[in-house]
Amino acid sequence: MSDALVIDGAGGTITVGGGVLSRVVMRAAESAAGARVRRPRRGPDVEVDDGRARIALQIAVAYGLVVPDVAREVQERVADALRGICGLESVAVDVSVEELDE
Repeated sequence: MSDALVIDGAGGTITVGGGVLSRVVMRAAESAAGARVRRPRRGPDVEVDDGRARIALQIAVAYGLVVPDVAREVQERVADALRGICGLESVAVDVSVEELDE
């Protein structure tokens, strides 16, 4: 397993670094209304194996929102972004709600 995506092709290889994948995950997660990625310097854990990704991230949810609904939307947005931008299928997007924002 790796935190980078390597795509082999007839003309050579393309490597998408782990930092890029983490940024895609963070932006997608924060596009969900009321979600904020915690520990943005450390970023989410992204593992790539054979074109499949497993993601683990911690978020804060705005007070007053339905926590499971926000977490589900984060999961969907992250999976869609990785598929659309990087061509990766998500095996799992594990979301841990660690905090409520006021």
